[in-house]
Amino acid sequence: MITMIVGEAANFVAYIYAPAVLVTPLGALSIIISAILAHFLLKEKLKKMGVLGCVSCIVGSVVIVIHAPKEQTPNSVQEIWNLATQPAFLVYVAITMSIVLALILHFEPLCGQSNILVYIGICSLMGALTVMSIKAIGIAIKLTMEGVSQIGYPQTWLFLMVAVTCVVTQLIYLNKALDTFNAAIVSPVYYVMFTTLTIVASAIMFKDWSGQDAASVASELCGFITVLTGTMILHGTKEEEQQQQASSSGNADLIFGSSESVRWYESRKNTNEEHLISLYSPEY
Repeated sequence: MITMIVGEAANFVAYIYAPAVLVTPLGALSIIISAILAHFLLKEKLKKMGVLGCVSCIVGSVVIVIHAPKEQTPNSVQEIWNLATQPAFLVYVAITMSIVLALILHFEPLCGQSNILVYIGICSLMGALTVMSIKAIGIAIKLTMEGVSQIGYPQTWLFLMVAVTCVVTQLIYLNKALDTFNAAIVSPVYYVMFTTLTIVASAIMFKDWSGQDAASVASELCGFITVLTGTMILHGTKEEEQQQQASSSGNADLIFGSSESVRWYESRKNTNEEHLISLYSPEY
């Protein structure tokens, strides 16, 4: 629990000093560390495909770090508010909220229990807005600690309200997805959608790619795709191991059931033989 809190705090600080285009894809490194620790501490075997997934995530992360854009930190919450109210981002927010409302009001009652994209779509769309709000709050805290107080700005509290609302909604529907579908499927799908939408939202609001040439942007996209591929391979390996464990457990139950049937048959056979012996006994 303590390490989780420390990790989330470090993630929060990372969004202050680095663009979301860089921070969000690097979240895949936590999957690599989990797989390595499970191999050494829990004695879980890391197969060749798992090693390939780890290597893919590392290579993609290195490419993203090399070609990541430089962070342009605003000097006040008012500047962040101006970025959030620019027409392009307002259109993105309007489209996002329209899709979320459609998913909640129409598609969730219709196919929420059968289509994983309904719950994951809500989580990912709200998650992207969460990251934008959290980044604004983090910058406000940083500027306040440096002596430039941002507490008096109403935009600071508005960003805080948006962040709380988005986080609560995101957690509710993520729990619904985990309760309804297999976690081995939910995790990679959620990671892909959340990371993609966060990069899009950050590129629109903070213009992360402005000033970069086409080669750098293409390299970042290739690194991002490589990380996604590695993540899918790692989760696919995990799901395969779970299926193998379930299959071996099922075979053991089948063998146990067969032995019980043999015992029952033998007991019936012995009972019938005793009955026949008693019928042919000279006492009758």
